[in-house]
Amino acid sequence: MRNTGELNTVLYKTLQWTAAPTIKLIWRPWIDGRENIPETGPVILASNHLSVADHYFLGLTTKRHIATMAKIEYFTGAGLKGKVISKTVKALGQVAVDRSGGRRSAASLEPSMKVLEEGRVFAIFPEGTRSPDGRLYRGKPGVARLALATGAPVVPVGMIGTEKVLPIGESRPRVAPVGVRIGKPLDFSRYQGMENDRVIIRAVTDEIMDAIRQLTGQEYVDKYAKRNSSSKDEGDSD
Repeated sequence: MRNTGELNTVLYKTLQWTAAPTIKLIWRPWIDGRENIPETGPVILASNHLSVADHYFLGLTTKRHIATMAKIEYFTGAGLKGKVISKTVKALGQVAVDRSGGRRSAASLEPSMKVLEEGRVFAIFPEGTRSPDGRLYRGKPGVARLALATGAPVVPVGMIGTEKVLPIGESRPRVAPVGVRIGKPLDFSRYQGMENDRVIIRAVTDEIMDAIRQLTGQEYVDKYAKRNSSSKDEGDSD
């Protein structure tokens, strides 16, 4: 029996063949370090988050199917539009995340773990929401929990300039220079069996965020970013 990853790649591949060339033609993004993404096996892509456009440029970094988080409301929408959105995110193999906090948010990591256990690629934005001012904010612990629970390597990704393509609060994209820097995989196998240690979880999260900072050159803010309630966050994680 084929796994869920194989069943959900048709639409994703179709977008790679159609949308990806268009994005490359219009924005001509440069991508540095593409070879750092393993061609096989489980891997976590951990990226800074400047814009909804990050999703589109992240998809250009590898030919492999990338699963990301999408807020649970996209999976349960009512009416014709809601059903279309629900079928689309499911067909793309995205993972539902409950952002209400507490145990529900923690439980949202289980489908993400399944993606990695199947030997696939999972992308996460550790800041939990888009940066409100272009700075890099403190990472939430979900990425560390995933890495320690599955043993998957973490590849840091730095988005550069995407906030100018689709600023928060705007729906029409602009043409602006965009770059993506991909760092070398981070191995946290030395912490195997310590996924419930809060000190270790914080240390791993901070190491990942520092690797992202080195790629982007962003100013780091040691506090969590506040979600902009007036805008639509897509695929953010807790």
